[in-house]
Amino acid sequence: MNIKRAKKEIENTIKAYLQKDAYGDYVIPSIRQRPILLIGAPGIGKTQIMEQIARECDIALVAYTITHHTRQSAIGLPFILEKEFDGKKYSVTEYTMSEIIGSVHEQMEKTGCREGILFIDEINCVSETLAPTMLQFLQCKTFGNQQVPEGWIIVAAGNPPEYNKSVREFDVVTLDRVKKIDVEPEFSVWKEFAYTAGVHGAIISYLELKKENFYQMETRVDGKRFATARGWQDLSELLTVYEKLGLEVDQEVIFQYIQHEKIAKDFANYLELYYKYQTDYQIQRILEGNVRESVYEKLKFAPFDERLSVIGLLLAALSEKFEAAHDADAYVTTLFDALKNYRRMLGEGSIPAELLDSMSRDILFKAEVDRENGRIDRKEEHLQKKLGKALDNYAKIVKTQGITESKEAFECVRAEFVKENEKREQIISAVAENLECAFDFMERAFGESQEMAVFITELTVNFYGAKFLSENECGRFYKYNKGLLANERRASILGGIEEVEMLMNGN
Repeated sequence: MNIKRAKKEIENTIKAYLQKDAYGDYVIPSIRQRPILLIGAPGIGKTQIMEQIARECDIALVAYTITHHTRQSAIGLPFILEKEFDGKKYSVTEYTMSEIIGSVHEQMEKTGCREGILFIDEINCVSETLAPTMLQFLQCKTFGNQQVPEGWIIVAAGNPPEYNKSVREFDVVTLDRVKKIDVEPEFSVWKEFAYTAGVHGAIISYLELKKENFYQMETRVDGKRFATARGWQDLSELLTVYEKLGLEVDQEVIFQYIQHEKIAKDFANYLELYYKYQTDYQIQRILEGNVRESVYEKLKFAPFDERLSVIGLLLAALSEKFEAAHDADAYVTTLFDALKNYRRMLGEGSIPAELLDSMSRDILFKAEVDRENGRIDRKEEHLQKKLGKALDNYAKIVKTQGITESKEAFECVRAEFVKENEKREQIISAVAENLECAFDFMERAFGESQEMAVFITELTVNFYGAKFLSENECGRFYKYNKGLLANERRASILGGIEEVEMLMNGN
């Protein structure tokens, strides 16, 4: 199955394992809660989905890459203990607490969360001395003498043997005690994540044309050649920062992340064209409705892959604006909820400015703790910090104006909130105009065509785009989405591209 389906299956399993009966006991007892064994190629996002699942299920997460551990750190150090049996004293070997089990207890103490996920990565790549310990862990949920605490679900991940020579096959006895999920890389699923994660538009549009290059793993005489989802995402981060710094990303830089010479070279060539198209077609002018006639003339004679690249550039620019609209809306919604709480607490006799100060400190402190404990991602952390700073600013305004009455203080704060809401509406209105201009361009350049089908489909795949369209009316989107069987036609289109490329390459 793909990583999206695997994530859903793990979430469902966790919900089932943590379900309690009327007496507060787990419906499925701990002994019957099979560890989840996730087997998939390297770099497809196994660790990332565990972080997402923990946040979404509001439980703790302790993650270890087991190949970084020795037998001693995994099961603890031995020591001699005197015990008495049937009146006789014996020297018995005991073990100190496993570092891994210790980390689970520390996480519970730190977060106050009694339930969580213990994630062990690369479990089938351990050393010979540690292999029996891992089998015991999967079969008995113990490290040394210590049991994994009740309420903690074991998820282990490993690589198939074709990707790693160090892989140890599990025997039937072990496999019969786990819930095994096999995961395969799939670009269409990763693309949904890529839009949400802000992966660079050049990477998304390139892989749309060259899906076969999304994930490659080859073994040659001179070593391994590979391209992975992790590599593309990390390259995206670097590419974005390099652009801001005015630095060049060439083939050698790309190869540091996409360690497959042919793919790295191919993407380097595409990236050069991507930047050229960015200049030639002036995407920002398109979104402003100020398109030069020469652009339409150039597109008339452009090859199909160039036209798709232009659409990719347009979608990438729109995606940034959709995300900005989403962030503005999320901020105002969160601020509104905070001010409702402020109004309620004002009625309890609090001093207006001091109450705002207190709320600000609490929000900022919680954001810091939640981020440190992995309970929120970076975007949510930034949202909470922005909220905390806004309340701090409101407190300063109330103090500066010498307001001490609750009603007057709330009216003052409400007036500041109205300004923020107006900014939100302005952003959303501007994005709606950008989208209309994009449709003007698409209709003039391509009409009701294959290219329009691709454009419509990508708008629905983009998380922020789909959300914007669901909340803001766009008549032309619904017209084309209904009139064109976008997904089916797009698959046929891109399939035709691949056939042409194969013919051109003599395959």
